[in-house]
Amino acid sequence: MNFLAHLFLSGENEDIIVGNMIADFIRNKEVANYSTAVQKGITIHRFIDRYTDNHPEVRKGTHRLQPHHHKYAPVVIDLFYDHLLVHNWERYSNETIENFSDKMYGVLEKRMEEMPEKLKRRLPNMIASDWLPKYGTDKGMQKVLEIMDQRTKFPSDFASGIEHLKADFARYNEEFNSFFPEMITTVNEMLLAE
Repeated sequence: MNFLAHLFLSGENEDIIVGNMIADFIRNKEVANYSTAVQKGITIHRFIDRYTDNHPEVRKGTHRLQPHHHKYAPVVIDLFYDHLLVHNWERYSNETIENFSDKMYGVLEKRMEEMPEKLKRRLPNMIASDWLPKYGTDKGMQKVLEIMDQRTKFPSDFASGIEHLKADFARYNEEFNSFFPEMITTVNEMLLAE
């Protein structure tokens, strides 16, 4: 799962939202620098990543992408799933993607000082470009994939991912909608646990 799904799965608690957002930008030894509540968000983020990577429905798509994207296939799937979440938004949320995005931007801006430096530099531009709902457009998805191509050290061909998504959209969508309700239930149980 990528930014949108992680934020969506965070619920309403700002500390969980912050922890879920920063988890990929901090090292394990830095986790202790954050409050217990933010640490819970970091833990949830990392659980979501493991659960997603190992889910049989998700792995179907990952295997289809491996000949094209090799070790980056799981990352491409994560991006696809944000795209698919926007496409299925009404199925999973009672609020509009626009309202949800504005609410998330508000939390992230309010808590900007807690963000790791790398994220602190990127977030203002991400928010200004209203990046969350753009995962749902082909143009937005293409741009994200191209940015990922620029950030990888090894050949990845992220940019061709949009063609794979379009060519096999129905299968990716079916797998996502089989997997995501389980993910929601599992994370909601974690959020309710003390």
